[in-house]
Amino acid sequence: MKLLRSSAVVAFWTLASRILGFIRDILLARYLGAVGVVEAFIVAFRFPNMFRRLVAEGAFAAAFVPLFSKQLERDGKERAMLFADQVFSVLVLILTVFTVFAEVFMPQVLLVVAPGFSTERPELFDTAVLLARLTLPYLLCMAIVAMMSGMLNSSYRFAAAAAAPILLNVTLILGLLFAKEWFTTPAHMLAWGVTISGIGQYLWLAWSCRRVGLDLRLRWPKFTPAIRRLIKLMVPGLISGGMTQMNILIGTIIGTFLTGVVTYIHFADRVYQFPLGMVGIAIGTALLPELSRTLQTDKARANTVLNRAIELAMLLILPATAALVVIALPIITVMFQYGRFTADAAELTAGALAVFATGLPAFVLIKVLSPAFFARHDTRSPMIYAIISMVVNIVLSPLLVWPLGVGYLGIPIATSVAAWINTALLAWFLVRRGHLSPDDRLRRVLPRLALASLVMAGVLWPAAEVLWPWLSGAIWQRILSMLAVIFGGVAVYGASCIVLRAASISDVKGMLGRSRAQT
Repeated sequence: MKLLRSSAVVAFWTLASRILGFIRDILLARYLGAVGVVEAFIVAFRFPNMFRRLVAEGAFAAAFVPLFSKQLERDGKERAMLFADQVFSVLVLILTVFTVFAEVFMPQVLLVVAPGFSTERPELFDTAVLLARLTLPYLLCMAIVAMMSGMLNSSYRFAAAAAAPILLNVTLILGLLFAKEWFTTPAHMLAWGVTISGIGQYLWLAWSCRRVGLDLRLRWPKFTPAIRRLIKLMVPGLISGGMTQMNILIGTIIGTFLTGVVTYIHFADRVYQFPLGMVGIAIGTALLPELSRTLQTDKARANTVLNRAIELAMLLILPATAALVVIALPIITVMFQYGRFTADAAELTAGALAVFATGLPAFVLIKVLSPAFFARHDTRSPMIYAIISMVVNIVLSPLLVWPLGVGYLGIPIATSVAAWINTALLAWFLVRRGHLSPDDRLRRVLPRLALASLVMAGVLWPAAEVLWPWLSGAIWQRILSMLAVIFGGVAVYGASCIVLRAASISDVKGMLGRSRAQT
């Protein structure tokens, strides 16, 4: 099975990118703090990033990868590349028009995205409009990058695409360290850096595709039957992904009415996105082409592939969930409490992180279960489940924040509840349709993994209390004590898994062995 090896490649480069992303965010917190122009940048970047996730990495990838993989498997490389050229040409046309339109009407767009700025802090609203205009070309670059990534992934070449986001973090880190004085504020430098990094990622993947004979050619855009098929598959995915992004947007809209909340939610999101990217996105990225090809040759084996993907995801994400819940404050303190990012901001951010973490297994399972629909060219069902999830979030978020008096924590509570509802619907209907049948191994292992994670949490909590003077001390003390907590937690979890027979070294070796045998 190639899944573990492919996931490991994606996870390795994702890890490198996320580490650099943490360095970027540490510098962001240090130099910009939690209140003020940093909120304007976060909102400005969220707009193109939201559409990138929706179009480029969401609906487009879910529709394009199965079609491209099918043509590559059935019709050969030449026909598959003709299809890719047609898609590329139409994509460039549509997104160029969209970018120009959004640049012109950006003030009206941000009246929807950040209404709290326009009424409560108009100076931040004007800054956010300018910064959003500077970052918007990033969307066009990322759409093309996502397409080239899908082509490489369909050819079982995952490294180049997984490494591309590193360029964003490197650009912004270098800018914060060496170029921020050249701009009106560090936020203006960051906005320019986002677009520059988008161009860099495009050039990197264009070169990577050319090396393996997958270079794209710009043709006269034509809406061929294949393109219409792609759009038809994309529409439900756009709505489905739109619901997910709407959940994020709801938090942003509410946050703009509450000073600093946009920043607290952003940094909490960055931390829990780390294990989500390492596990959910890595496995989901590798799983989609694997399932797409398996369904063409051996449909019975698809259930085994999905079972092992769920097992692998839970093996890795359950301990991460437990750790983020019980040591949220030490994590935020070690990572962000420097310079203008105060202890109060760290405590508020940690509260959001702990609540977000309760939904982390659900966020990961959405990434793992959705490819089982997409590989069967079914983007409609996940759309319906996502709509239901979004409605729950729309109703629950403001209800918790204001009438029920929960405050800003109502945002992550509603987001996590909505994610669990989405996960439950995906799993239920996969089982009903016979596309997922949990085997004996999965049913035996899951409760044991949960118990091992609880044992680890029971050790981490008092350990963090004992080490708190170091975790909140000098930088070298923070780093050393956090490393001790992390490695100690890993050791306890690993030992618990072995004692409880939740996992063993031989299982991992066996999966790796099958991977190599089939590569």
